[in-house]
Amino acid sequence: SPYNSGKGKEREELIAGRAKENGVIVAYVNLVGGQDELIFDGGSSIYDAKGNLLARGKQFDEDFILCDLQVSKKHESRSTKQEGPSPWKTQIIDLKEDHKSADPDSPFAKHSAGRITNHKTRKEYPPIPLRKINRLDPLEEVYQALVLGTKDYVRKNGFQKVVLGLSGGIDSSLTTAIAVDALKKESVIGVFMPSQYSSRESEEDVKELVKRLNIQSLCIPIADTFFSYRKMMAKPFKGSKEDITEENLQARIRGNILMALSNKFGWLVLTTGNKSEVSVGYCTLYGDTAGGFAILKDVPKTLVYKLARYRNSLDREIIPKRVLTKPPTAELKPNQKDEDTLPPYELLDPILEAYVEEDKEVDEIVGMGYDRETVNRVAEMVNQNEYKRRQAPPGIKITPKAFGKDRRLPITNKYRRNRNHDPPKAEQD
Repeated sequence: SPYNSGKGKEREELIAGRAKENGVIVAYVNLVGGQDELIFDGGSSIYDAKGNLLARGKQFDEDFILCDLQVSKKHESRSTKQEGPSPWKTQIIDLKEDHKSADPDSPFAKHSAGRITNHKTRKEYPPIPLRKINRLDPLEEVYQALVLGTKDYVRKNGFQKVVLGLSGGIDSSLTTAIAVDALKKESVIGVFMPSQYSSRESEEDVKELVKRLNIQSLCIPIADTFFSYRKMMAKPFKGSKEDITEENLQARIRGNILMALSNKFGWLVLTTGNKSEVSVGYCTLYGDTAGGFAILKDVPKTLVYKLARYRNSLDREIIPKRVLTKPPTAELKPNQKDEDTLPPYELLDPILEAYVEEDKEVDEIVGMGYDRETVNRVAEMVNQNEYKRRQAPPGIKITPKAFGKDRRLPITNKYRRNRNHDPPKAEQD
């Protein structure tokens, strides 16, 4: 059963209900590990015939559970489709006893070094101690899912090291911390690629993050390359004002650098974009979307901040405090802020959750108390940027509906619901 946030509780309620409904003991065994976008979180469990939890395995870690089960005659006869005692001989092996005392007719006699007794003598054995394992809290659960997903994707696909761009922002900082927790510091290389728009604060924050995580880092300035690109394109761009084209050029230069390092050394490029940005297309195709694996692809921006604070609370402050407090910016032009282009993330994320994950219509979202103009704008951005998401690398699924296999819509689609120029019938009247 693949993981998403909150699914463990639903899963356990389902299993407990089936056990109680049918009056049987249920042992549920789940896989542990990553498979592309999917994470299997373990958490195997055993429920008695009344739906009570008897034992639970660890989440996101392989585990082995031993549990005594009190099976009544009713259950034994039910399992063998007949009335009366079970015809199967129940045997217990005590590996601490001399194997010579074992039943010579037992199929285990040649292989076990223990004494075998009939189930009637079970009272000779002390009960297996109950081991209580509580479910992880929501933030720890998501963080562990991201760590496990990163570790398994990198290792199972044969990579030894990963590389990612460091900007001094929250997304690249959290991605780096997760990568180090998943792969150890020796396997992570951070690359700072400053331009003329990069701030002194960003450079300082990158250096501090690298120092705290003790990872290998490279500094490759892009200002000269950006100047060469503009000079090269001066003739075809003649008469045109500078716009988002020049911003995207910088992102694509950085993407080229990371992919060159990947080609030369066999490193896997980690992209750092989050779900909020990917949803509305606030990313550059073949720029910051260039790479092999997207750790935060299904993590909304507001959750990115919560996870960063959670990571800092574990042992020591890994992500510099200023990274958590300064306004998010792509630094692709002077004094740029994300909110120049997007609604505040505290407003954007709930709208995206309703539209993308819950499939609510614009009218329904407006009915939740959000401004119609803002909702229409967000919905249109989501609709228009399906082509970018189609070309993005795979990433870890942690919500009930992730982009890709969970939500994939046509790119060429004449009918689009919720267009700004096509208001609902009631407004037309």
